Amino acid sequence: MTPRYGIDTSVLVRLVTGHPEPSFKYSLTALRALIENEGAEIFASNQVIGEAYIAIQHHYGISKVETRAGLLDVLQSGIVAPLNGGSVIAALDASGGAGLLDRLIANDYARAGLSALTLDKRMATLPSTRPL
Repeated sequence: MTPRYGIDTSVLVRLVTGHPEPSFKYSLTALRALIENEGAEIFASNQVIGEAYIAIQHHYGISKVETRAGLLDVLQSGIVAPLNGGSVIAALDASGGAGLLDRLIANDYARAGLSALTLDKRMATLPSTRPL
């Protein structure tokens, strides 16, 4: 059976920003070792992706566009994949309309077979989402 791991926000932030450098290098080396030595699969949940999106902007002063690009790079690198798959890549790649966090929220509910209810007009335009 393939070992599967989920990373937390601190790891994803290091992978996207490269800072602090010792922690970044350690994280990258440790994840690669798990993949190469154990054949492991490494994932990031929507919650981790959303938290990292906010933390990178707030703590590193990186724009939304650059943060999304960095997250896309990491999540398509072959080291860490989004737990919810390609729909998260599409959410990161989307522009205009609902924001990334709204897209991730709607995605989680949809994967659970639920429709999201919202008061936000832009979020209400997403699939599996409706106004309250």
